[in-house]
Amino acid sequence: MFIRLAQQHRQFVRDLVMNLQALAIVLENRGYLASCYTCGSQMNSASFMVSLGENHLIRFLVSDYGITWTEMRDDRELMKLEGAEAIAQLQDLADLVKYQIEPSQSQDRDNHAIHSK
Repeated sequence: MFIRLAQQHRQFVRDLVMNLQALAIVLENRGYLASCYTCGSQMNSASFMVSLGENHLIRFLVSDYGITWTEMRDDRELMKLEGAEAIAQLQDLADLVKYQIEPSQSQDRDNHAIHSK
């Protein structure tokens, strides 16, 4: 049973890494500064980063050891999530692509949200 679970986990991480690579390419094509780096050909870890505007950075790390989402603004950590919650945050990035929000629109939306608080 444990060997099967370990194999499923490795496949899950590989699938997640492939999706992060695709997301980085699509975000770059939409005008965002985005990257996804992997170590080796095993696809068992990745470092994904995207800039959503001036001094607003998302970093997503995945490996066999864990999954983390870190959001930073002006070099300060705003939010750090792990596991399923970190993966759920990827939906927001996917929505940027799905609804074709341009970087300047995203930044304007963020600024509006900050000023309306």
